[in-house]
Amino acid sequence: MSDHTLAELTTIALRFRDERDWKQFHNPKDVALSMSLEVAELIEIMQWRNGPDLQAHLAANQQHVGEELADILYWILILANDLGIDLPEAFIAKQAQNAAKYPVEQSRGIAKKYNQL
Repeated sequence: MSDHTLAELTTIALRFRDERDWKQFHNPKDVALSMSLEVAELIEIMQWRNGPDLQAHLAANQQHVGEELADILYWILILANDLGIDLPEAFIAKQAQNAAKYPVEQSRGIAKKYNQL
């Protein structure tokens, strides 16, 4: 596993974008749409597969899955930067909210939304 920080990854993503003068195309809506398209490409790898077949397919296509996840991360980093969002801070705050909505004693091993617990 790499030791790169989110700040370093953001710098790499911004350098890639800025060297190509693409910021002019990267309004928040289009960045979010691009992210959504990359998520669809990730989902497509898994489409129509379940159980052991899905697990085997993901293992056999791990590099492709990683590439799609990297594309998604690129757009996340760009959008967070452009909107001034501190991702680590936002992540920690959201995990705290989720922990309050899904107490371990009520949600462990249960796949229900918080309002159905």
